[in-house]
Amino acid sequence: MPRIVTYTLFSLLLILLSTTLLRFLAIGDIVPDVLLIWIVYIAIREGQIAATTAGFLIGLTIDLLSGAEGMVGLAALTKSIAGFLAGYFYNENKTLQTLGGYQFLVAVGVVSLVHNVLYFLIFLQGTDLSWWKIIVSYGLTTTLFSTAAALLPMFVIARKYLT
Repeated sequence: MPRIVTYTLFSLLLILLSTTLLRFLAIGDIVPDVLLIWIVYIAIREGQIAATTAGFLIGLTIDLLSGAEGMVGLAALTKSIAGFLAGYFYNENKTLQTLGGYQFLVAVGVVSLVHNVLYFLIFLQGTDLSWWKIIVSYGLTTTLFSTAAALLPMFVIARKYLT
């Protein structure tokens, strides 16, 4: 099966998972962003263009499924930026080492922080929350939770391919 078909099917599965079951893993209002981890994975495997495209399509799908009036396109924008930024961690010769090592966590952490700060600053615009409260309460906590969730695929890849 071609990789693009595999990526598409897995993306759809993760979208379904993130919109239905992941809310049960929430700590307060904070949920790990498995779609962002997936976009970083694609970036490290395939490069910047593929990750930016995947980020846009995944974000647009989330936007259309959520039905957030007035905010359609926000997830597409921020996930496209995340895919573009994650593409800077691409190294064709060190793909498995990056995915199975701490570099993957660094990539997820950096990309998640930029994504979450942009997303929540725009999404929560007009609320009573200050910028610092938004960044700390939503941006940093979601980043930490997503980075912790990225430990699972990192350990799976490290065990499967690097031992």
